[in-house]
Amino acid sequence: MSSSALQARPVRESRSEYTDVTLPIDANTAGNVLGGHIMHLIDLCGGIAAHRHARRPVVTASVDQVSFLSPVRVGQLLMLKSSVNRVFHSSMEVGVKVWVEDVNTGNVRHTSSAYLTFVALDETGTPVAVQPVLPESGEEKRRYEEAGGRRELRLLARRKPGSLP
Repeated sequence: MSSSALQARPVRESRSEYTDVTLPIDANTAGNVLGGHIMHLIDLCGGIAAHRHARRPVVTASVDQVSFLSPVRVGQLLMLKSSVNRVFHSSMEVGVKVWVEDVNTGNVRHTSSAYLTFVALDETGTPVAVQPVLPESGEEKRRYEEAGGRRELRLLARRKPGSLP
């Protein structure tokens, strides 16, 4: 069945929130949370959104970029939010934004953002078509359009000799 024959699902149905308290085991010797730990949480939160949208298992196909804007200290809360930006047949772009909260002061700041591509799988592990996403708000429509541009860049980079996959 083609993705165009599938019923579109609103972005709001894929939204996911994930909260994690940072512990000493998650940190480097300077007391900052490891970027790899934050990337792991980004992958989890993004995967939940993709799974919610596809309503079937998904795997991570790529991570476009992860920006670390400020350090996260042990004892702070990481708050992640994700949703599907756009569907491309069996793949989906998911945006994830990360905030950190100092629970002692209540101060919240944006600390990371990432775009990930997930692929939906059938029972045999083969990629399968996913229903389109239906952006409703102005922000969702903007993210939908921008996702198309990022996909073009990803595909162009794959075709460019010597580029990373």
